[in-house]
Amino acid sequence: MKARIHVTLKNGVLDPQGKAIENALKALGFDNVAGVRQGKFLEVDLAPGDAGAAKAQVDDMCQKLLANTVIEDYDIEIEG
Repeated sequence: MKARIHVTLKNGVLDPQGKAIENALKALGFDNVAGVRQGKFLEVDLAPGDAGAAKAQVDDMCQKLLANTVIEDYDIEIEG
């Protein structure tokens, strides 16, 4: 099984790296860019099993290590 996790900053949390990317894109001539938020993407390989149990386990991983839940949100997809 494979878990795909998207971690992004919560709305309202300043994103200086996203702002730097936005400014760089505008400097390169992409004038229609209205905003950029950056985040991280993780893939975790899991032993085959129950998808519901796997999602619960990955949620626990996110709560304990993979995301800073004070300032970040995350979304989990389980495949296979």
